[in-house]
Amino acid sequence: MTATRAASTAPAPSKPLAGRLGERALYEQVAERLRANILAHRLAPGSWIDEQALCAEYGISRTPLREALKVLAAEGLVTMKLRRGAYVTEVSERDLAEVFHLLALLESDAAGIVAAKASDDELAGLLALHDELENSLDDRVRFLAANERFHMRLLEIADNRWRIQLVTDLRKVMKLNRAQSLQKQGRLEASLREHRKIVAALKARDAERAATLMRQHLEAGREAASPA
Repeated sequence: MTATRAASTAPAPSKPLAGRLGERALYEQVAERLRANILAHRLAPGSWIDEQALCAEYGISRTPLREALKVLAAEGLVTMKLRRGAYVTEVSERDLAEVFHLLALLESDAAGIVAAKASDDELAGLLALHDELENSLDDRVRFLAANERFHMRLLEIADNRWRIQLVTDLRKVMKLNRAQSLQKQGRLEASLREHRKIVAALKARDAERAATLMRQHLEAGREAASPA
């Protein structure tokens, strides 16, 4: 009798929060899809995001969509306007100047650290990524992807998670620019020449020169990104 009473008064086992976990996964998937569309310019900078149409297209309610938009707003890809809704962020010349300025500071510092402290194996990995750049000069899409991998791997080796987070978000905003720097005539070749000098400084373990060259590389990217 006592055992029966104890069993009846014991708390019921917790049920998994399937709904909450599913909702979280859903808004992350929505954010990922919207992010890809924004960075590919299928949703153009400055364009209004039609929430009702997207909900119908994705077969979802507004709750996960709005959560996804909050994520993208935190990344700088979406701008929320009071009583007007969400818009794809437009990047002004000032925005570009400020983004490239911060990238130059953060990535030049990382390059100096890598030159001074990276292991031989880590440097060898960077050289392999540089080889991908060398081999993809005739394919802009491959070149852009290899360029991104090189820069992000350098940041990983420098090993400051806050810098990685900042640069990741800054590079997303940079990609919103319609006149991306590497689209301009001759910029791919110039970028590759700059990378060669950076790699040479890294191999020589010349921290000061590596930092200077990385800063100059990003300043050149800023100039090429200007519509002027």
